[in-house]
Amino acid sequence: MDVITSLLVVLVGLTVTAALESRARRLDRRMTRLEHKVDLLLTQAGVPDHELVPAEVAALARAGEDISAMKKYREATGAGLLEAKEMVDRLKK
Repeated sequence: MDVITSLLVVLVGLTVTAALESRARRLDRRMTRLEHKVDLLLTQAGVPDHELVPAEVAALARAGEDISAMKKYREATGAGLLEAKEMVDRLKK
């Protein structure tokens, strides 16, 4: 009886895990599409990236404080490391 219960628990756990992973993948794809649409809208409206960046981040980037600027940008926007680096590099130009 204990073996059957254990197998049932494992089966339910695997099913729940698979369902959650599937939902996470769908949400990730949806988020990517939404970000792309927002980028297109901002481009079409003529809004440059640097206008969406907190002033402190822009100041740190221009002062050569790349790591601090990336950290502040990530805190403010929730962006990943690569996105923050790309933004700081664009701000320095």
